Amino acid sequence: MAENPEIGNMVDAGGIGTNCHDIGDGPPVLLLHGSGPGVTAWANWRLVWPALAGHFRAIAPDMVGFGYTERPTNAHYTMDLWLSHAIALLDTLEIERASIVGNSFGGGLALALAVHHPARIDRLVLMGSSGVNFKITPGLEAVWAYEPSHENMRELIELFAYDQSIVTDDLVHMRYEASIRPGYQDTYARMFPAPRQRHVRSLACDEGALRALDKETLIVHGRDDRIVPVEASIRLHDLISPSQLYVLGHSGHWTQIEQNRRFCRLVVDFLAE
Repeated sequence: MAENPEIGNMVDAGGIGTNCHDIGDGPPVLLLHGSGPGVTAWANWRLVWPALAGHFRAIAPDMVGFGYTERPTNAHYTMDLWLSHAIALLDTLEIERASIVGNSFGGGLALALAVHHPARIDRLVLMGSSGVNFKITPGLEAVWAYEPSHENMRELIELFAYDQSIVTDDLVHMRYEASIRPGYQDTYARMFPAPRQRHVRSLACDEGALRALDKETLIVHGRDDRIVPVEASIRLHDLISPSQLYVLGHSGHWTQIEQNRRFCRLVVDFLAE
């Protein structure tokens, strides 16, 4: 297991053994992954933290229920659980205040942290983010309804990516294998059961709270995203007064991969201001 790059350090966060990568020095930046099947912090952020680690302390956990973090028996996977897990991790790492980079589900969690624990949060970067209510897309429905097979995983990755050349057999196999680790699918199936529009709402913040948000926020979205519609980020930009919005062409839901250099440059410059 030590040779697996997806494994970082195991730390106790509120009684939950949490797989966490902790790289670089400087102001802390918490990287929160999305909710796709087989996701880990490493899979989500492996092309981003090398750029961040030269300037910041980049902390990327597998959130409870995902990856190699413990899955507590009979846990109810709700925003309250993910919020408490994130705050417990900051406490364990003795971090008073951090900026957050959140992808999709992780963006919704980042916004909830800023709303409910504002003293702990500095700046926000939201990428293909949830956090407002929108009509669930066929793509997101497919992601949350995933049943393990190589064919189903390939179809999902094709939905995530604008550039289909990145949908390789190796990538499909890696994510499929991650999705069938013992106990993983049972947990995943309990997170977002049908009907699934309610889970979009559960990841959304109150719009009044978003209007009151005073956190400097960078919003990045792939123009060709088929999982979370670009209109969601446009709405976030309308609601969050101190926000900047970048819509990137030739990019789907994996902006951090398909537009890696541009994304990393935007994030580093924004967080360093």
